[in-house]
Amino acid sequence: MEPVLGGRARIMTWNIWWRFGPKWQERQSVLVETMRAVDPDVVALQEVWGTDETTQAHEFAASLGLHAGFAEPSYPAVPDPPQVADHEGVTLGLGVLSRWPITSMQQVATPARHRSWVPLALQATLAHPAGPLPIVVGCLEYEAAYNDDRMAQAQALAELATDPIMDGPCPVIVAADLNAAPGSAVLRPLRDMLTDAWVAGYGDPAAVTLPSSHPSAPLEAGPELVDQRIDHIFFRPGQQGMRILVESASLAGAPVNGVYPSDHQAVICDLRWAAA
Repeated sequence: MEPVLGGRARIMTWNIWWRFGPKWQERQSVLVETMRAVDPDVVALQEVWGTDETTQAHEFAASLGLHAGFAEPSYPAVPDPPQVADHEGVTLGLGVLSRWPITSMQQVATPARHRSWVPLALQATLAHPAGPLPIVVGCLEYEAAYNDDRMAQAQALAELATDPIMDGPCPVIVAADLNAAPGSAVLRPLRDMLTDAWVAGYGDPAAVTLPSSHPSAPLEAGPELVDQRIDHIFFRPGQQGMRILVESASLAGAPVNGVYPSDHQAVICDLRWAAA
């Protein structure tokens, strides 16, 4: 039986490719156009640029009438030295956009033994009409040689999402570029403790979020990441007896007038839930 209506949210996660690749300025309007068409309630963003004056997340929020948060640093490291003038003084981090006010936000360090800097996860609480809606946004290590860090980071995200402090009247969401395919051992902690929204929503099992067909596809990443679904939304019930239905699972991010918004596809899942 489907749960009685208690709360719902359209969750989107998207790696938006920082200022990498060609035509990054042109891509900004295509990113906004795509998000406007999807009309998400919550967007988790990876590879978000930031400057002393603003961030890409806050610019999107202004265009879409949403609330925004930003945390840096995150993967990958910015080019050092800068490759072009537009990279000078620009940071790379994580973002969250929300239809509802962001009532709290924390930057959480994640394990990275092989890096000289500490990548963050972004943990936010949103003022959903049904009550506080917790979300964890992340981006994991991508380098195969540092797979121990990637696995430790996945464990860290799972532990963040299962902390009892996150319990409440809404599901707990993890939305991230996990740099791991659905069957990867990297995702075991998340699969064991949470539910893959794509699977629960009967999303296409052959779906790909890092396609080799993209003109600037990072083919050097190899078959472990390329032509795989490496961007994910996981969830768990926020309280005992909560029933959660994933009504749909889909992708977005097609080129508009020949301009690709990102080298990743966005993942969108519609969640509906009710208490027992």
